Amino acid sequence: MNQKRLACTVSLVGLVAVLTACPAPPKGEKPPAKKAPASQPVKAASQPSSAVMPVGDKVAAKDGLTLYYLKGSPEYGDAKLTMSAPAGDKVTGPKVKFDFKVENYSLQQQTEAPPKKMLANSGKGQHIHLILNNAPYMAKYDAAFEVELEPKHYVALAFLSRSYHESVKAKSAFAISQFTVGDGEAQKADFTAPHMFYSRPKGTYVGNDAQRIMLDFYLVNATLSEGGMKVRATINGTEFMLSKWAAYVIEGLPMGEAKIKLELLDAEGNPVAGPFNTVERTVTLKAS
Repeated sequence: MNQKRLACTVSLVGLVAVLTACPAPPKGEKPPAKKAPASQPVKAASQPSSAVMPVGDKVAAKDGLTLYYLKGSPEYGDAKLTMSAPAGDKVTGPKVKFDFKVENYSLQQQTEAPPKKMLANSGKGQHIHLILNNAPYMAKYDAAFEVELEPKHYVALAFLSRSYHESVKAKSAFAISQFTVGDGEAQKADFTAPHMFYSRPKGTYVGNDAQRIMLDFYLVNATLSEGGMKVRATINGTEFMLSKWAAYVIEGLPMGEAKIKLELLDAEGNPVAGPFNTVERTVTLKAS
């Protein structure tokens, strides 16, 4: 048999083998359907951010908003802040010098703790929150600085802040004073009375920073409890009653403007008298 006839014979044998392996379906029957490829696992829906990185026990959930206790922060229980200036009741303006002594706490250092990854964090590190007459705080990263102030009376609250702006609530981590600048009218605030000062949220939050918003305030001569004083936080019209002095995390705020109102209440639910115990602020959340 020559090579040409041998090649034809081999090809014929191969064709027969293929036809034998894949017989045609009987007349009138449809060919079997192709086997579907193995199904791919369904990707789980993204979980709430708190499931990815817990923020603490849930306080309440209402109207699409969820409030949690913030957890995981170092306490800095022995941190101490002392204010040496302004000194005296009357201060010459307009530039007023502030001078603090900071002990057992490091300014300009990052707070290495889980909340740093969850919340808006300052790249400049730990700092002092200075609040004048309960206006939005000024973040100060040095112990001495000057602030230009108009002539009037001021109540100054300063407290140590973690790099992600949570206040240090240790008993000596704050300083409070009052003074009058220039020819402003002198007044006298009662520092034995209960006071609440608003701290966070503040300003504009963008991107990941807008997913979790910290709510924080500072109390002087006030103790919260289930049967005593409380703070009523009204967030976009939804009320939450807070019976613990702590930092909280708000989840579920929509993009746009958010309105926050804080009120210090007595055991009967009445507003506590004081110049700073009721305050309203508006912050802005942006996706990008």
